[in-house]
Amino acid sequence: MTRTRQWRDLVAIADLEPGDATPVSLGTRELAVYDTVDGVFVSFARCTHGAANLCDGYFDGRYIECPLHQGLFDARTGEAKAAPATRKLRMIEARVKDGIVQVLIS
Repeated sequence: MTRTRQWRDLVAIADLEPGDATPVSLGTRELAVYDTVDGVFVSFARCTHGAANLCDGYFDGRYIECPLHQGLFDARTGEAKAAPATRKLRMIEARVKDGIVQVLIS
């Protein structure tokens, strides 16, 4: 059976921390919504190195730093940019529609 991918409402833009990473739950998934200089992006919230919640880390508008070991990720692409992080974040396709951040899920 093939699952159809669909857009699902996640959070209102007005509820985001402006210019920061906002933690949001979608069912049992912990997500991070990044209000970057280039728009809104969404990833799973846990660091790929130490499993810390990235929303607790420092965010400069482009890069999120893990609060545990200071691994660095590009919040727009998920790319690992500084050790000890070597695996990229799992990103989720997102868009903003009518003031709501939506994610594409199956």
